[in-house]
Amino acid sequence: MAHRGRRASRLSGDDRQDALLATAERLLAERTLDDISIEDLATGAGISRPSFYFYFGSKDEVLLALLDRVIGEVQARVAGLPRSFDTEPAETWRRSLGVFVEVFAEHRAVSAAAVTARLRNAEIDALWSASMQTWVSYAAEAIAAERARGAAPGGVDAHDLAVALNLMNERTLSAAFSGDSPAIDVDRVLDVLTTVWLRSIYATDHPATDHPPADHPPTEPHR
Repeated sequence: MAHRGRRASRLSGDDRQDALLATAERLLAERTLDDISIEDLATGAGISRPSFYFYFGSKDEVLLALLDRVIGEVQARVAGLPRSFDTEPAETWRRSLGVFVEVFAEHRAVSAAAVTARLRNAEIDALWSASMQTWVSYAAEAIAAERARGAAPGGVDAHDLAVALNLMNERTLSAAFSGDSPAIDVDRVLDVLTTVWLRSIYATDHPATDHPPADHPPTEPHR
């Protein structure tokens, strides 16, 4: 078997791009995007300023790539969750909402920067809007299915309700993670959001299931 040589000391293209993204996220935790220079990003990634433009055309493009990664992580994790609405609806919603809370908490600097950049950058706004549409569609489909199985009452159009709830999530999480006032404490935000979603969809904190709880097995019929 041939011996492998030592790992090259120079970064590969992908490594440099990853280093730029990691540097950007680290610096965003300390200051705003406007206060971060191209030189800061290049130096942090171990490359020259001219080399930066081989990977990104601007700081906004760096933020766009970071936001795309965060959104992709949320979508992948939500897609991997069990959709157990018939047996544990409350916990199923909580797990889904928990993904948003966990991922955006972990990348709160990126989220805060994206909220500001959306107002001036059409690409960032389009990416965020498209992700919101995906999450709204997921919620609307689930709400409609819960109504169809008789677990949730009718009322506000399912899509409209999903829009309202997702917009609530967006603003509530933004305030919690950016230190706005008023804001819900980060330690309580998942409990609050879950309660509001359950009561809005089911009019109760304890929605019905298609199966009795494990500690209350069905009784045997009298013979």
